[in-house]
Amino acid sequence: MPLTVFLICFPLLVSPIMYFIKSSKTRRYVSYVCLGLIMIASLSLAIWWMANGCRLMSFFPETDLIDKLILAAEVILMFVIVYYCFKYKRYWISLLSIIPTGLMVWLELFSGLHFKQTHIYLDHLSILMCLIIGIVGVLIVLYAVGYMHGYHRHHSELEDRRNFFFMVLFLFLGAMYGFVLSSSLLWVDLFWEITSVCSFLLISYTRTDEAINNAFRALWMNLLGGVALAIGITYYAVYAGSTSFFDLVAQGSYYAPSTLIPIALIAFAALTKTAQMPFSSWLMGAMVAPTPSSALLHSATMVKAGIYVLLRLSPTMNGTLTGQMIAFIGGFTFFAASILAITESDGKKVLAFSTISNLGLMVACTGVGKPETVWAAVFLLIFHAVSKSLLFQDVGATENATGSRDIEDMHGLLFRMPKLAAFMFIGIAGMFLAPFGMLISKWSALRAAVDNNNILLVLFIAFGSATTGFYWSKWMGKLISHSHRTNALIEDHTTQKEEMFSMTVHTVLMILLCMLMPYISKAYVDPMLVELFGTFTDVLPLPIMLTLVVVILLVFAVPIISYLYSKKVQTNTKMTYMSGINVGNNKTFIDSYGNERKLWLANYYFRDMIHPKALKLISEIITTAALIILLCFIIGGAL
Repeated sequence: MPLTVFLICFPLLVSPIMYFIKSSKTRRYVSYVCLGLIMIASLSLAIWWMANGCRLMSFFPETDLIDKLILAAEVILMFVIVYYCFKYKRYWISLLSIIPTGLMVWLELFSGLHFKQTHIYLDHLSILMCLIIGIVGVLIVLYAVGYMHGYHRHHSELEDRRNFFFMVLFLFLGAMYGFVLSSSLLWVDLFWEITSVCSFLLISYTRTDEAINNAFRALWMNLLGGVALAIGITYYAVYAGSTSFFDLVAQGSYYAPSTLIPIALIAFAALTKTAQMPFSSWLMGAMVAPTPSSALLHSATMVKAGIYVLLRLSPTMNGTLTGQMIAFIGGFTFFAASILAITESDGKKVLAFSTISNLGLMVACTGVGKPETVWAAVFLLIFHAVSKSLLFQDVGATENATGSRDIEDMHGLLFRMPKLAAFMFIGIAGMFLAPFGMLISKWSALRAAVDNNNILLVLFIAFGSATTGFYWSKWMGKLISHSHRTNALIEDHTTQKEEMFSMTVHTVLMILLCMLMPYISKAYVDPMLVELFGTFTDVLPLPIMLTLVVVILLVFAVPIISYLYSKKVQTNTKMTYMSGINVGNNKTFIDSYGNERKLWLANYYFRDMIHPKALKLISEIITTAALIILLCFIIGGAL
C-alpha cells in the first residue's frame, strides 16, 4: 500500500533535508508543505481503509532486502548511541544498545531461522494511531515553527540549532508511523530504538548540564526496555519460529507456553516507554526541553507507543500474572503521580505528573484485559493526546508571553490573555470535568474494576481521581480569578500564527470529540474491541451519552460568564473588606501599621504535608520490588 510506505519513508527523508536548511524562512515554508502532505496522507489512508470496509489488511510478505536495510539501520543506530555515550563518558549505557543489537544481528544472520510473514498491518488500532500522529503530532511540529522563534528570542544565550531540532521532529514522526504500522517485531524493535534516541536528542537540545543528565536518564531507561523487548523477540522467534506481533498476540490469547515470557518482557518494555514508576523520572526530566518536545513526547508519540503495545497485548493479559503486574504498576502510578501533582505550581511539571498519572490509568486498564477496560483505555488515549498537547502548547505560549509558566502567575489570565486562557480552560476541562471523555473513561475503568472484584485497583482509581480533580480545579480557578494582576505581558511578545492555529485546531478537536463521543464509540471503538477480543461490552448506553453531550454546553458557559462579569465589575466596583482600609480598587489595602498591602490569593500545595521527594522514593521502591518479584514468578513459572 503506497500510503503506508509514504507515511513511514517521507518524514524519514525530510528529516536530513531539514538539517541542511539554515534559513528560518525557507524552513518555515518547507515545513508547511511537508506537514500538510503528512496530514493529508494520514487522513487519506484512514478514508481509503474505511472505504474498503474497515477490514484487517496486511502487506509486504516478502521484504528480504528491506529486512537487511532495517538491520543495517539498527547497527548504525547502535554506533550513534555508543558515540554519544563515549562523548559524555556514560560508557555503561552503551551496553544497553549493544546487547539488543547483537541479539537482532544473531537472530537474522546466524540463527538459521527464516521468517515468512507480512510486515505492514492495518486495523482499527493502527489507523487510530496514524490519525493521532498525523493530526496531533503534525500540529505540534507546526506549533514548533512559531514557538522556536520566540524561544530563541527569549533565550539568546542558547545556540540556535533549529535545523537540528526540526530534523529530529520529522525523524520522530517517521519512526512512530513505522512503529504502529509494523507487524514484524524485528521492525518494531528498530523503530522503538529510534524513538528512544530521538527523545534523547530532543531533551538534550539546550546542551546544559541539566539537559544532558536528564537526556541520558531518559536514554538508559528506554534502552533498558529495549533490552527486554529484544530478549522477548529472540525468545519467541527461537521457540515459536515467528517474529509476527500478531501471531504472538493470537497464541498468547490461548496462553501458549512459548508466549508467556515474551509477553511479560514486552509488557515490561512498555512500562519503561510509558514512564511508569519506577521509570517516571525520565519523563519529568524531559521538561528541560523546549515545549514542542514536551508536547510531542507526552501526547502524540513516545509514551503512546508503550500504550499501543499494551493495547495489542491486552487480550493476552486477562487473569494472568503479567496482567496483574501491569494493572498494579499502572494503578499505583496513577494514584502516586496524582498526589505528587498536588505539590507542584510549575505548569509543565503539573502536566508531566498528570501525563504519568493518566498513562498509569491506561496501563492499568490494559492489564485488566477486559473489553470494557480497553474501551476506557482507548478513549483515555484519544482525549489525553488532544488535551495534553493543547495544554503543553498553551503553557509554552503563555511562558513566552509572560516570562513565567508558574500557575500562580496565571492568576486572572482570562482577563489579560483571553484566547490563551480559554484554550487552557477547555484543555483542563477535557482532563477532569463531566461530561468530557477523560472522566467518562475513568468512570468506565472504575466500574470494570468493581465488576472484576479488583479492590486494590478500585481504591487506586477512586483516590487518584479525587486528587486529580483537586489539582485541576486549583489551576482552573486561577485562570478565572480577578483579585490581582501578576506578570505583566512581555512588551514585545507575540504569539505566532502557527501557535494560534495549532491551539485553535486542538480546541475545536477537543469540543468535537466530546460531542461525537457516542458515535465514535459505536462506529469505531466497538468494532476495534471486536477485532481485539471477538466481542465488546456496551459500556454506556447511547441515550446516557447523548445526555452528557448536552451538559457539556454548561461547562463552556463558565469562562464566558466570568469574562463578561469581570467587565461589569470593572465599571461598577463595590468596595469589599480586606482586613484593612480599602484604597479603592479591591486589590490593595492599608494595614494597621499604615502600610499599603497588596491583596494576594494563592493556592496551597501541601508540600510540607506530602513531602514529594520522600513519597517519590517510597513509590519507586514499592514498584521496583513489585516488578522484580512478579517478573521472577512469571519467568520461573514459564520455565
